[in-house]
Amino acid sequence: MKNSKNKTVLLTGASRGIGKAINKMLLKEGYKVLAPGRSELDLSDKISVNEYLMSIKDTRIDILINNAGINMPQNTGEISEEAIEDTISINLVSPIRLVNGVVIGMKKRKWGRIVSIASIFGHVARTRQILYSATKHGIIGMTKALALELGQYNILVNSVSPGFTDTDLTRRNTPEKNREITRGIPLNRFATASEIAETVKFLISDKNTYINGTDIIIDGGFICG
Repeated sequence: MKNSKNKTVLLTGASRGIGKAINKMLLKEGYKVLAPGRSELDLSDKISVNEYLMSIKDTRIDILINNAGINMPQNTGEISEEAIEDTISINLVSPIRLVNGVVIGMKKRKWGRIVSIASIFGHVARTRQILYSATKHGIIGMTKALALELGQYNILVNSVSPGFTDTDLTRRNTPEKNREITRGIPLNRFATASEIAETVKFLISDKNTYINGTDIIIDGGFICG
């Protein structure tokens, strides 16, 4: 990949699932990847986010990948304050703070890539998912607004909305539950984490010269039904 060895990526949520696959793929491609764990960067705590940004203020960040997220399904009327605060902070507010912190250098260099992991539930809804859907809608809205603002600086901003993906989270379901979900997917299987990572890899690469402000749905056709 052209010039990947000269690019530094800040990637959140790299310890498992899609984030782990992205991290592995980018390291293989020669990127330098900053993948802070929670002890370094606690996305539920604005002080931690601000302190982390200060710690990397002299580091050239070429690419930001907002991957970290949580999902705490609860029925409306029973949603806890902790769920509200943590879901909104981790899934939406902290990604905005990270963009705000790293974009200054991108604008000066007139090059950058920002990719955020949204969800098909930023397009369709399910019961008990008010917080998750609201924040993923927010990520898609953030992406479009940033694309309008930052395109003039050659900073391309996009999001990716995975559908059901074979990760530790979906493996916690019963086999019967996963078979039921699979019946609703035209390709009759879950995505692999590496399939999501491949799309992210393309979006941040020099090969992407014109995709901007777009949310790419990777769901095997699930939301077509």
